[in-house]
Amino acid sequence: MRRSSTNLRRSIAAVAAATAFVCALATAPGNAAPRPASDRVQVEIPGAEHHGPEALSHSHTEAGSGYTWVPRQGKQTKPSSRALSPEETQADGAVTKVIDNGPTASRLDIVFVGDGYTADELAQFHADVRERWAEIVAVEPYRAYAGLFNVWAVDAVSRQSGVSGDPSPTVTRDTALGSYFWCDTYERLLCADEAKVDSYVDNAPEVDLVMMLANSSKYGGAGYNTPSPTLGYEGIATSSAHNEQSGQVAIHETGHSLGKLADEYFYPDVPDYEHYSGPEPSESNISGLTSAQMEGARAKWYRWLGEVSPDGGTVGAYTGGGYYVTGLNRPTDGSLMRFTGKPFNLPGVEAMIAGFYRHASVVRAVTPTERPLHAGDSARVALTQPAGPAARPLKVRWYLDGVPLKTKPGDTTIEISELRLDVRHVRHPQQHHLTVVVTDPTDSVRDPAIAKTLRATLTWKIHTH
Repeated sequence: MRRSSTNLRRSIAAVAAATAFVCALATAPGNAAPRPASDRVQVEIPGAEHHGPEALSHSHTEAGSGYTWVPRQGKQTKPSSRALSPEETQADGAVTKVIDNGPTASRLDIVFVGDGYTADELAQFHADVRERWAEIVAVEPYRAYAGLFNVWAVDAVSRQSGVSGDPSPTVTRDTALGSYFWCDTYERLLCADEAKVDSYVDNAPEVDLVMMLANSSKYGGAGYNTPSPTLGYEGIATSSAHNEQSGQVAIHETGHSLGKLADEYFYPDVPDYEHYSGPEPSESNISGLTSAQMEGARAKWYRWLGEVSPDGGTVGAYTGGGYYVTGLNRPTDGSLMRFTGKPFNLPGVEAMIAGFYRHASVVRAVTPTERPLHAGDSARVALTQPAGPAARPLKVRWYLDGVPLKTKPGDTTIEISELRLDVRHVRHPQQHHLTVVVTDPTDSVRDPAIAKTLRATLTWKIHTH
């Protein structure tokens, strides 16, 4: 668990004065610090901005700079001077399915909601959603599993264009979600009103993850990585719609919300973060173990040790991570969980795929499983085949009453009339069971516990009379 401390934040503020790097600190993984009042929520602060055309390739553009507790409410403004017009009211809360990959039951549904967009700017909001989604699916494993996602856009009509705190902390705008920069005094921390976000997001048919886009080019964002107790989504990632680095921060935040990954950055020269000596963290991508210890204990990312990782170099146990300079190790030197503009490392990709499968499936029933099948019917499924060099064809196995059927690889349809329905060998002669099991044998997953989750089963009843 990530916690912040007033004294530690004062310590790092002193360091920031000399280094021009400001961050809020979190306590040791697993530390049970008391939670602030329920009207505050913990968020991750994005890393400091780097300027210039090569900012994203800058080798030290850290994705985050710690955590802090902020109000759940948005920027407090004066009551709105005017009500929404009938046309604005009709547009407010409207839902558009931007990417349609199938029914919500078998898809991971990402809901985008915008702030600081007037009714005349909603077309721009939809364009911004498409652009941000294109940026997300350019990163693995989103690219390989793009077919598992539905993307929704919920229109939130603001009375004024732009958001509070842009360009300066004194600027206040009347917006639908009350989002604002300079949250908790951090210029780049972009907070919003959680209740207002939820009121719009709830219009979507389903929501597994929320992305809030601010109508701004100012660098900033925030990671609300606590699952929603009311709507059940994994978290909210806020970011500026028109800032490239902000988009990378948003993808980093999904590493926490979907992948349950730890931050791989650390705090040099900050008191109390020189060395970690606590228990082994639960997150899959930080560890107090060395490479040799992982091998011996068959723990953490030992299955990936020595492999070339997409973020550069080979997987090992690199000193520093989870905010600590020593005592905790990370799998690679600089993945997206540490730096923007970098890919997830191999253990990170594996964790993200596990997160995708918590909400989505590569198989769905085209023939409803709720109704019994008869002679002349067929059982048909649709597959979502992952793409990319690590992807392998999905394995499709059909069974009749638990006995494997001889089918062609990848068969998605079974004709009931072609089955040999032997009523002598079933307890209820008038009823059989047809089952399909679909498995994703991707090379990106080596942990058997995760591999077991990359499997889906559908069953139909067959009535012979």
